[in-house]
Amino acid sequence: MTQFPNFDSNFIEENNEDKDFYFDYFFDVPGSEPGTLWIEEDASPSQLILIDYDPKHAVRKVNISPSDCEYYLASNSASWLDVQGLGSEAILKQIGQIFKLHPLLLEDVVNAPQRPKVEDYNEQLIIIIHLVQPKPEEDGFYSQQVSLVLGKNYLLTFQEEPNHDCFDPVRQRLKNNKGKIRTSGVDYLSYLLLDTIIDNFFPVLEDYGEQIEELENEVVFHPTYRTLEKIYKIRRELLALRRTIWPQQSVITTLMRSGSDLISSDVEIYFRDCYDHVIQLLDIVESYRELSSNLMDVYLSSMSNKMNEIMKVLTIISSIFIPLSFIAGVYGMNFEYMPELSWKWGYFITLGVMASVAFGLMFFFWRNGWLKRFDTIDPTVEKATQKKKKFRFPRRRKGKFTS
Repeated sequence: MTQFPNFDSNFIEENNEDKDFYFDYFFDVPGSEPGTLWIEEDASPSQLILIDYDPKHAVRKVNISPSDCEYYLASNSASWLDVQGLGSEAILKQIGQIFKLHPLLLEDVVNAPQRPKVEDYNEQLIIIIHLVQPKPEEDGFYSQQVSLVLGKNYLLTFQEEPNHDCFDPVRQRLKNNKGKIRTSGVDYLSYLLLDTIIDNFFPVLEDYGEQIEELENEVVFHPTYRTLEKIYKIRRELLALRRTIWPQQSVITTLMRSGSDLISSDVEIYFRDCYDHVIQLLDIVESYRELSSNLMDVYLSSMSNKMNEIMKVLTIISSIFIPLSFIAGVYGMNFEYMPELSWKWGYFITLGVMASVAFGLMFFFWRNGWLKRFDTIDPTVEKATQKKKKFRFPRRRKGKFTS
């Protein structure tokens, strides 16, 4: 029967929590009415940030009420309402009434997390996508749902956690009037936000690339049971990333071919760029998953080699003592007529023969290279490997958002 190592109980408990965080989608309570909003107890209170802009000006208002948005909804300018936090049911329902959101649309926004998707409600288009960000002081990543509701001259965005906001570069572009963001419609703004969300996957994957490289050295040179735990954790998190990225591929494909009046043909071309990035992310995730699987095989091989070395040492010891036990057994039979028993130096001669046999076998094993350890690596090779430049995923150029 195969025996598995005793894993750290704290590690197992921690990964069970990660499993709930990374893998679970929201599901309705059986028999509940469609459109029911389920607000989590620890959800952040809803805060509203409105940016109204046209080619000549941009106005930003913070912590406004939903009723304040009605004036901008009736204007000809473009408006972006960012709702940070899904913990205020009254505010969310009021937004739904003012912007005439379908109850099922509002349900998908609030009851997070949902599977990434695109749904057309005639005058509105809802885009549900997931945002990930690396944890600053530990391994892993944060994940949250971001919902975009695209209207004729407005864009609503809903974020679960205000602390994980990543839209500041887009806000700065609106403020400084860089590129054609002010002269374009809200469909172009939705592209910029989606592109920003997708770009946030690259730093996360860069961290995993560095972790895999460090694990490669650890698996080859100093494998321990803790190494297996690290490999297991990375494999699960990469699976969670793949599960997050894969449906977003269909989201971008739908936007490229939506044919909706809310997305112009000029903006549909830009979504091709997002699609290329999603495909690139999927390729990287698949490569890292394959590498992590190979690390598991290398780890098992390393542990098997260690076990073989232990068995080899025990076999050598047994091989040395087998002839010694034979000699001792022969002269321990106590027959009456054994000439050697009456010799004056018989005891010392027997010890000398036994010592000669032992040293002779040791010399024989050494000449044949059987005493050499095969699970060790040249220290110079290990040192050179550790000094190797760490992997850095190529970052996007700063000029990416210029137009």
